[in-house]
Amino acid sequence: MFKFGFPEYLYLLALVPVVLLIYLYGIKRKERMLKRFGDLQLVRKLSKTMSPRRQVVKAMILISAISLLLLALARPQFGTRVETVTREGQDIFVALDVSLSMLAEDIRPSRLEKAKREISQLIERLEGDRIGLIAFAGEAFVQCPLTLDYGAARLFLTAMDPELIPVPGTAIGEAINKAKASFSSEEKKGKVLIIITDGEDHIGGLENVVKEAAAEGMVIYTIGIGTPAGVPIPEAAGGLRGTFKKDHQGQVILTRLNESALRDMAEATGGEHFRVSATATELDQIYSAVAGMDDKELAARQVTLFDEKFQPVLGLALLLLSTEFLLSGSRRLRREWKGRFQ
Repeated sequence: MFKFGFPEYLYLLALVPVVLLIYLYGIKRKERMLKRFGDLQLVRKLSKTMSPRRQVVKAMILISAISLLLLALARPQFGTRVETVTREGQDIFVALDVSLSMLAEDIRPSRLEKAKREISQLIERLEGDRIGLIAFAGEAFVQCPLTLDYGAARLFLTAMDPELIPVPGTAIGEAINKAKASFSSEEKKGKVLIIITDGEDHIGGLENVVKEAAAEGMVIYTIGIGTPAGVPIPEAAGGLRGTFKKDHQGQVILTRLNESALRDMAEATGGEHFRVSATATELDQIYSAVAGMDDKELAARQVTLFDEKFQPVLGLALLLLSTEFLLSGSRRLRREWKGRFQ
């Protein structure tokens, strides 16, 4: 089977007749200029070193070389072979806390928006790794399954907010279980879970869940977002300033960053804990660590590849260009020695 890899370059062959017409115009213009000096045949005899025939040959060689170069750019291909292409990388789930406490504004513009911006930057850095998103509050669900479609992942990310999960609370253990169920149980490597939360777990039972995750080969990285001092929780995203959630006694509820639980969780699985900083480099550091892990095979498929045949065409074009460069456009005059010394 014969085909061109880049057939659009064949349209450039339409320029070859244009080059030929320009050359013919140049010849006619040169003849008109020579006629100004007198009879054209006489002028040509006086300029014996010039060879019109050689100049025509050089022009034809150059045009042929240009045509072959354009054909080589179009990448002629002939013959096929079947190869198995594998994609290697890591499976990375990002579990984002979308509970109401993430609306706190101790991190500008809010904890949730700051986290979403960092996740978006992480997705932009991915190269061949699968990414998935888990949203959790009082319960958890997979917002985006593991995928190589980074555009779709960013689209799902924009929709993550407290309205996704009406159940209040922060169930970190549920997020870990959702990730564990989504990872392949047959492999013990290439399973990374990044949890971004303020660390206020309201369900409990984290220790056993983390042990089971570690046994499955999952590496958990945690990112704490917020401040330990505690800040009030706005009633709703973009609500009126000064309107905060209150308990049954009418007291303003404060949300605090609980780093100890997050640090223990990460260390138990061989991961690491970070706190969101102003420079927002935590996810970059995590991805650098993940990139150093052993890759696993994410996908394998058979593809039909065409054998490239542009090399002979390109070689012939270069040979013609060299010939045109070395070929002189003038004839060599024979010297007449007869009677020169008489």
